[in-house]
Amino acid sequence: MTGVMGEYFQLTKPRIVVLLVFCAVIGMFLAVPGLPRWQALIFGTLGIWLASSSAAAFNQLIDQRIDKVMVRTAHRPLPAGQLKPRQAFAFALTLGIVSMIVLALWVNVLTAVLTFVGLIGYAVIYTAVLKRASPQNIVIGGLAGAIPPVIGWTAVTGSLHPYALQLCLIIFVWTPPHFWALAIFRRDDYARAGIPMLPVTHGVKYTSWQVLFYTVLLVLVSLLPALTGMNGWIYLGGALALGAGFLYYAIRLIRPPDAYFAMRMFKYSIIYLFALFAFLLADHWLVQPFGPAGTVFTAAG
Repeated sequence: MTGVMGEYFQLTKPRIVVLLVFCAVIGMFLAVPGLPRWQALIFGTLGIWLASSSAAAFNQLIDQRIDKVMVRTAHRPLPAGQLKPRQAFAFALTLGIVSMIVLALWVNVLTAVLTFVGLIGYAVIYTAVLKRASPQNIVIGGLAGAIPPVIGWTAVTGSLHPYALQLCLIIFVWTPPHFWALAIFRRDDYARAGIPMLPVTHGVKYTSWQVLFYTVLLVLVSLLPALTGMNGWIYLGGALALGAGFLYYAIRLIRPPDAYFAMRMFKYSIIYLFALFAFLLADHWLVQPFGPAGTVFTAAG
């Protein structure tokens, strides 16, 4: 996608939004024994995508000053001068408003409220406050990015469930080792921008040990769906295999073989989350794709 439309599209951080929406959609399918209601699936996905895109656009609007001095982000539409701040603001605000209308009118109010909380949490609390205030920014602010499967679940059922909170916990614990691997590789960028990321304030070695600690915790937390009966042995096997790969990267990060290793770990962490949620869905459908007597269930029963 090129031209002005392409610039607006890049403002939404499409690669990140795809992962968020994917986790939300998996939450929708896990919430019921059969197929989710088509209205919840279509309008829920649309509303969550619009809200995630709005949060990403607000993030770039607020971060345009620091984005300009970072090599990784200098090409973005705002620091590169391809869009004006007022255009980005109008675009982000429009996406946010439309997402709330879609979710409130065609999904349910609880999903709209939770989505709004996630949007504010990422775009304002994390980006405008925590990111600049503490080296624990990504830990504290990680909840906003962990909420998509909960929103997906409520879009289908209209209520919260402990199983949905387990999915949220997995992403919450996954976020620090995922992001700190990138922060290690891009630490000079963050230092130049004056952002107190952990590798900048406490050094690479300390951050690497923190990555290992959170990775061990992630592997343990990822077993919860199997231990609580939400999923079965197919998911358990996938979680253990993926967790072993994550642990390999975390252990090697203590003494990395080269300067690019942290970036390879960052890329693996993305594959890990995609694959882990794919195993959740595969196990759910292979074990119980239908209710009793083969009847497809919806949120309405």
